[in-house]
Amino acid sequence: MLSRIKKRFFLVSLAILLSGCASFGKGIAEAVLEKSDTEDARVCRVLGKPFLGITAGLAKPKGRTKVLMVHGVGDRLPGYSSEFLEKLSKELKLTAKASSYKDIELMSFSNAEKKLGNLRVFRQQNENSSEEMWFYELTWSEITRDQKALLAFDNSGEYSYRRAEVNDMLKKFSNDTGPDPIIYLGESRDLILRSFAQAVCWMSKDKWEQIPTEGRHGCDFTNALNDDFSQDELVFISHSLGSRITIDGLTRMASMLDKPDKKSILNTLNNEKRIALQKKQVQIFMLSNQLPMLQLGRELPEVRGQKGDYCSSSSARYNSRMFEKTSIIAFSDPNDLLSYAIPHDFSEKYLDSRLCINVTNVDINIAKVFDVFGMGSVANPMEAHVGYTKDDRVVALIAGGIGNGHTAPLIKDKCQWTEIID
Repeated sequence: MLSRIKKRFFLVSLAILLSGCASFGKGIAEAVLEKSDTEDARVCRVLGKPFLGITAGLAKPKGRTKVLMVHGVGDRLPGYSSEFLEKLSKELKLTAKASSYKDIELMSFSNAEKKLGNLRVFRQQNENSSEEMWFYELTWSEITRDQKALLAFDNSGEYSYRRAEVNDMLKKFSNDTGPDPIIYLGESRDLILRSFAQAVCWMSKDKWEQIPTEGRHGCDFTNALNDDFSQDELVFISHSLGSRITIDGLTRMASMLDKPDKKSILNTLNNEKRIALQKKQVQIFMLSNQLPMLQLGRELPEVRGQKGDYCSSSSARYNSRMFEKTSIIAFSDPNDLLSYAIPHDFSEKYLDSRLCINVTNVDINIAKVFDVFGMGSVANPMEAHVGYTKDDRVVALIAGGIGNGHTAPLIKDKCQWTEIID
């Protein structure tokens, strides 16, 4: 009897934590929260090579720092990154910004009728304008929205009123997020990758005036990668499915560059522009990393297990690489049910060798772990999945990296770093 009571109490407490709703008011769950508001003992372990973050590139006398954010599952509207951009800009001391942002409805030249989503571009500067970041927010939800409407009936009162309140909330969350990885495996994948390619193309413009203020536009690589692009710093920030999209998008571009006979606007690049692209050292910050799970059942890249052949300056295929180096920094919370660290051999087996990838894993507690009066510990899995962009340690790692002169005091104090040496 006592065992059943404990079990029921634990399940009720878990349900309240999962809900995330303040409307439950004070009660047993809030008492647990108040009890836990003492010392922050959340784990932060970094395992891998040092990485620079964004700060180091801001100080360069030439070129600009350009950051592209790619969202994950769930319906998003333009502006979803506002809170994160504000936190990141504050950490980077980029407190001045352009009076207005650019707002582009993306268009593909090969299929002008298809909608590819939205790209917003923000221009952030420090007080004396000596440092500057262009922040690109890609919203691809428009591509999958109509297909997900098939499940709208399940969110209607006709069905939802039959569910318990917490279960109804979780079911709506599932209906919003669950279909995206499935849809991505179908025909919409090509459109999403075209959306990503368009965003990268707009990143390659070197003058603010070259980016349209608003309206529907397509970007052509033929008129891109000019002047200061060779000095530009490229950074990608992705969440959940967005990480798969980023890797697949870059792999698709690498394949186009590597095959002159393949019809592609990338093949119009002259040798000078190709070299400028291949000299890039790119950083990808993957929040709630899902690459291992999203690899299941997928085809392998056409070029794999050949990093030495493409990434060594003395190798015969060195001139066929995509980038000089791609640093993946994969963030995962052990209590995030949908995130995973990247195993040591994953890159060689499952990622394209032409990207010249090295991996750093960040094992970090985003959600606090609570002790439920001695009956076990619990952490809110929803907070663990969606809370990365709000976490000060995550923002500080993206901004200042680790193992360099720009590493934030917060990271030195709160995070343990184990360097991996080849």
